[in-house]
Amino acid sequence: MNVLILMPLAEQRGGAEQMLRVLLKQVDGIELDVSVVFLEEGPLHAECRDMGIPSRVVPAGRLRNLGRFLPTVRRIAEATEQTGADLIFSWMAKAHLYGVAASWMTGVPSAWYQFGLPQSTTWLNRLVSLLPAAGIVACSRTVAEVQREQWPHHATKVVRPCVDLDRFDPTTLPSPAEARQELGLPHDGPLIGMVGRLQRWKGMHTLVDAMPQVLAHHPDAHAVIVGGTHPGEPGYATDLDHQIAERGLEDRVVRVGFQSDVPRWMTAMDVFVHASDREPFGIVILEAMALGTPVVAGARGGPTEIITEGEDGLLAPYNDAEVLARQIRRYLDDPDFAQRVGTAARQRALHFAPEAYAERFAGTITDLAREPTSASKKMRQIF
Repeated sequence: MNVLILMPLAEQRGGAEQMLRVLLKQVDGIELDVSVVFLEEGPLHAECRDMGIPSRVVPAGRLRNLGRFLPTVRRIAEATEQTGADLIFSWMAKAHLYGVAASWMTGVPSAWYQFGLPQSTTWLNRLVSLLPAAGIVACSRTVAEVQREQWPHHATKVVRPCVDLDRFDPTTLPSPAEARQELGLPHDGPLIGMVGRLQRWKGMHTLVDAMPQVLAHHPDAHAVIVGGTHPGEPGYATDLDHQIAERGLEDRVVRVGFQSDVPRWMTAMDVFVHASDREPFGIVILEAMALGTPVVAGARGGPTEIITEGEDGLLAPYNDAEVLARQIRRYLDDPDFAQRVGTAARQRALHFAPEAYAERFAGTITDLAREPTSASKKMRQIF
């Protein structure tokens, strides 16, 4: 089958972009011919060229620039016909605004990937959910359940993301001690870490609140927060800095901003924390588990589909610093328990291999393309 992937972003900002990169590396091993249209120029486009993946850029600009919408759709429709695509697959919800219009022009069915948690209060998600689609691929059962509650109802299938096991292979990375030395991190005492863009729902502030309780029992502990400012919450980074200062933790909690070499930073951590509120899935959780690092993750949403409490990880409710501190201390107080969980975490991560992900994805969208009612037919029924 031939699929045209419509990607709104062309630089690494989150897990969705990482999943596209992983999929494209696996296309030679699956029964899928892939071409990509990016709606902006950026590094991912260059990577496609380097991998020999047919790709082009159709600059869309901002959605509020309505004068560019129709010309953009026409160029996407041209690419669809030129590549002989059997399906237009929008990688992220925003792209489906263009994909469904190109579907109407060409008669080729369209579908899209839902990486975020659908929220009817978000106008973009609500608008995209109203549009026709051959189906929706959800990144987790949690996301699929919420998506199925939206009206109108679409065929919704689950394809969970994977982890890049080569990039997060502990045998190819420096030891934790070596990583700390290279990165200028404290050499002594346990290091607790978080990785993610700075957004309140991801819970970095909860880790800061938990640290005094951790330090009461492990006074040599430190915490490091890796991640850049999110454009939607530019003030959250400042709030974190104020919070750290108010608690007198300047010498115990450090923010290092965005870092490109995430595996090296993560391998330096003794405990990895992902204290989010109903995370849609949690690729970074799998990355830590692949390194064999004990994890404490949010107790709602995608992490509960990855972690079995007490076996390959621990869970803590969002915004509950007391429970988070207690779960961190379970690892620090009992190194044998931490080692057992870390070993089990590595084994669990192996179930999310890129090859298996690519095969599941290919099978799922092939089924969607064969749905008897295409998005284009539904569009004509509406208009």
